[in-house]
Amino acid sequence: MKLLPRTTQPASDLREDLSPHSPKKKSRWLIYGGAAIATFTAIVWAFRPTPIVVETQAVTRGELQVSVAAEGKTRIRDRFVISAPVSGRLTRIQLKAGDAVQPGEIVAQIEPLTLTAPVQEALGRLAEARAQREGVATQRPKSATLAQAQTRIQAAIATQRQAEASVAQAQAAFNQAQRDRQRAQEMAASGVISRRDRENAELVEITRAKELESATLAAKAASAEVDVARAALTVLQAEQRDPDYLLKVYDARIASIEADLAKLQDEANRTSVRSPSGGQVLRLLQQSAQSVTAGTPLLEIGDISKLEIVIDVLSTDALRIKPGNVILVQAGSGMPMLKAKVRQVEPSAFTKISALGVEEQRVNVIGDFINAPASLGDGYRSDVQIVVWQNPNVLKVPLSALFRCDQAWCVFSVQDSKAQERSIEIGQRSTFEAEVQKGLQAGETVILHPNEQITTGTPVKSR
Repeated sequence: MKLLPRTTQPASDLREDLSPHSPKKKSRWLIYGGAAIATFTAIVWAFRPTPIVVETQAVTRGELQVSVAAEGKTRIRDRFVISAPVSGRLTRIQLKAGDAVQPGEIVAQIEPLTLTAPVQEALGRLAEARAQREGVATQRPKSATLAQAQTRIQAAIATQRQAEASVAQAQAAFNQAQRDRQRAQEMAASGVISRRDRENAELVEITRAKELESATLAAKAASAEVDVARAALTVLQAEQRDPDYLLKVYDARIASIEADLAKLQDEANRTSVRSPSGGQVLRLLQQSAQSVTAGTPLLEIGDISKLEIVIDVLSTDALRIKPGNVILVQAGSGMPMLKAKVRQVEPSAFTKISALGVEEQRVNVIGDFINAPASLGDGYRSDVQIVVWQNPNVLKVPLSALFRCDQAWCVFSVQDSKAQERSIEIGQRSTFEAEVQKGLQAGETVILHPNEQITTGTPVKSR
């Protein structure tokens, strides 16, 4: 075996290694100390609270608008429903929806044939009465004349009975129309039928009332004719004794015939139906040739340039709306925002069934357009915002930053990257923002949508 030579370390080197102040000893301690500090720092960093990532927004000053959102519908302010003034045969209406009409223009024509015969008959009776009056001095009543007077009485009585039957029939129809209208109003109030169906029922009631009135007048006229016929017979009988008495009778008869004739001629002159106002034809309710009764609606006319908007809002919101409030109208996609002003808040509310089946008390708000375009028509639906309060320079905070704390409103502000709960006082509120009256300053940052993890002192970091 070969032995390696033994090396011996000098004593001076050995003393240097064993000395606590040797360079090698110092380097070793520095390494150990650095490792300990790094380990401690890593432990502290690992157990340090992690900041919560939140959405923030600055509190700013600017314009704030408080509005009531609703749906509205345009309508023409002055709408005229033109009806048949007399009964007769309506000729075909040549106008179409959208045609322009002028005041006094003939829009419909009723054939006067049914009125011409009564006019000619009245003229004949008037000529007869005048001729008889002229012959009073030379003629006395004959037996044939007395028989004719009696026949006239019988005919007048038959006409009276027929007229009374017509009154009874018209009364029954009117009573039924009243019941139908009451049922329609109840069903419309419950949302079962539309408003148009209710208006149709009301229109039928009005028509039946006019028919009853006409039948009543005809019955009265028939009754008067009976009285006149009987009086004529009495007069004829008296003429046997005093022919001069006939002068007054004929004067009365002539006056009665002239009154009837004036009425018939007035009705005949009204067979040309004229427009009461200028505008456009909105709807044709009757276009084809047909027989119509007095009061039958024929067409609707209105001035399309005079539009208004009708908005039904909840009665609780109506309390905040006043005449003069600005209305922002979005009539359709791609159209600029239109403006209107509240003219009237109707004093009476009505019940409406919502889409969820809930009964709501709603009130109509009427507004006048400021800048309505020509393309906007009658009955167009629009989304509207009724501005009930606005301020161009107000301190405001997002509503999403607010939450309730006890009986107050609070927010979390961000100070030194930590959340701080702040109690504030708010005033007016819009859809997305609220007025800050106390508790915040412009430029401060608040946390949006705070959750339960955030409390005072929680580290946060803006997203």
